[in-house]
Amino acid sequence: MTSGSAATASALTFVWLGMVLAISFLEAPLKFRAPGVTIPIGLGIGRLVFRALNTVEAVLAAALLAAVLAGGAPASVTGPAVGVAVLLAAQVGVVRRRLGQRSDRVLAGEELPRSRGHLAYVACEVVKVALLVAVGVAAAAA
Repeated sequence: MTSGSAATASALTFVWLGMVLAISFLEAPLKFRAPGVTIPIGLGIGRLVFRALNTVEAVLAAALLAAVLAGGAPASVTGPAVGVAVLLAAQVGVVRRRLGQRSDRVLAGEELPRSRGHLAYVACEVVKVALLVAVGVAAAAA
């Protein structure tokens, strides 16, 4: 892997990791504890924030894959990089879509039991964090 590609891949990975940690594990749970934030308001904010995060993540994933594939990265970098991109696609295409459908119902006034879908999203985020750490460390060492 060329040094430029490795540096780019590492930088992209750690920027992405920072965004996921800050938004998914800090902002998301805290917003519902703020005074005056109701479930509908929190859901509305969450939809906007996660739509923006996922858009930036898609750009970062594409740039990361370009850097990794163009730079001739070893399997220790390529495997987790492809894995995190596939995970993101599944998370957005399946898990977040289902959460969006559910939040549409809640925002329309329907009373629903507590969602387990958020647990799937959190599980994806935990795996994503692990993959991003693996990519970032492997790219920095390459």
